[in-house]
Amino acid sequence: MPATEGGRALLRKAFPDHWSFLLGELALYSLVVLVLTGTYLTLFFDPGMAEVVYKGRHGPLQGVLMSEAYASTVELSFDVRGGLLVRQIHHWGALVFVAALGVHMLRVFFTGAFRRPRELNWVIGVTLFLLALLEGFTGYSLPDDLLSGTGLRIAQGIITSIPVVGTYLSFFVFGGEYPGHDIVSRLYITHVLLVPGLLLALVVAHLVLVVYLKHTHWAVPGRTNRNAVGQPMVPQFAAKSTGLFFTVFGILTLLAAVAQVNPVYNYGPYRPDQVSTAAQPDWYVGFLEGSLRLMPPLETTLWGHTLMWNVLLPAVVLPALLFAALYLYPLVERWLTGDTGEHHLCDRPRNHPVRTGFGVAAVTCYAVLLMAGGNDVIAETLRVSLNRLTWIFRVGFVLGPIIAFFITRRVCVALQSADRERLLEGTETGEVYQEVDGNMQPGHTGLSAREQYVLLMRKRVEPYGQRLPVERMSRWQRLRAALSRWFVRGQVRPPATPGQQREITSRTAGPSQDEDEDEGGGGGGGKESRPTSEP
Repeated sequence: MPATEGGRALLRKAFPDHWSFLLGELALYSLVVLVLTGTYLTLFFDPGMAEVVYKGRHGPLQGVLMSEAYASTVELSFDVRGGLLVRQIHHWGALVFVAALGVHMLRVFFTGAFRRPRELNWVIGVTLFLLALLEGFTGYSLPDDLLSGTGLRIAQGIITSIPVVGTYLSFFVFGGEYPGHDIVSRLYITHVLLVPGLLLALVVAHLVLVVYLKHTHWAVPGRTNRNAVGQPMVPQFAAKSTGLFFTVFGILTLLAAVAQVNPVYNYGPYRPDQVSTAAQPDWYVGFLEGSLRLMPPLETTLWGHTLMWNVLLPAVVLPALLFAALYLYPLVERWLTGDTGEHHLCDRPRNHPVRTGFGVAAVTCYAVLLMAGGNDVIAETLRVSLNRLTWIFRVGFVLGPIIAFFITRRVCVALQSADRERLLEGTETGEVYQEVDGNMQPGHTGLSAREQYVLLMRKRVEPYGQRLPVERMSRWQRLRAALSRWFVRGQVRPPATPGQQREITSRTAGPSQDEDEDEGGGGGGGKESRPTSEP
């Protein structure tokens, strides 16, 4: 067919071969599992909220009044062949999907793969993560059991905390006064149609940009800032990727078979006058639960209207600031450094101490909030005071990220110093020699060419405005220069000879327009090639 000629280049496209690049594929294949299992569950789930009396096979719920949504979930678990297994595969797949997305974003952040020309792909990735959280919450709420109903009640409180429009939004979302009669059917359409459509569209756009811009890669011999080295799509990458898909599906099926998750039939149907004890949401929204539990009870009444700061700040303002920081970070770093060049080599996290410190501080903040979301369970298990534990988490939320930032930055500088020492003296052999004067000296062996390439091949980031006279800078430029110096501090210059430095500058320089035209690099700017036999 005529398509053969056009598809030949795509079939031979180079894909990365390092294991860290498979994190994105792990998220993709978890999404495929979710689509397959979700399609099966859709055939049996009824999103109605009309009350019925359960008459199915599950004895403990016989004769209990419940919604059609909850009744169909219980029947799906006990009356449909394979229904419970598919339900659990679906739930485990959702957990792995969000986790893989999060770890993939961390990999992109710590290696600097969000920089030009991939800023748009970073924005798409953050949007995918946000939609994944929404998709998980809507699916978690569909069974209308006591646990998910408690979560919906919390969500309704968060909506009503929004000033002026909160009560109107709540009335619209729930179809009347809480709990309303339309929420489950609306969540159902959102979960099976709206959000999945957006997810699939953004995944396609994300993959198209990956193909068009080409992938980043680690600095090893043969890989520079001007090429894209990896395994061809067919047959090597296709075989490995197919194997990964079946591995993911198999592990999720194994987890579903042996590890119970979300047993809604144990919780019972939702009733507004009841709350399940030790209620915990799925891990990806646990940080919101923790922020709500840590926030002191603060309210303000103005002109007859109450502002619930204890709900608005932790559940609305904090997530908004979090995702705003994620969206804007590539622009902020480019503004701080003034670096507008293309980047196709992955950064070693140690070589950018401040950026790595920011990432570790954010993870620490999230970990504190996640643990705070289960402070009642932790207090009961460890037999400690719940109030004392809450105050410990409050202090940890404020001081933990700061301490983590400074420790991480210091560790990164120490690791860079160790790399410099290895370049100067080589690797210690473990042998000790005694000199004529009696001094003991450790033995060293020289680094291989590959090790030297990895340690030397990095572009030094210069602070903004270092060549501009201070007296000619505006106040805004001086502030930017000061922040830039703080951001790039902690970089230990490697001991490169003038010839090595020229080679480093040449190989880390971004592709120019002329080179793109000569090499056919296209939008990503890099020449695509497969690994050679050179060391």
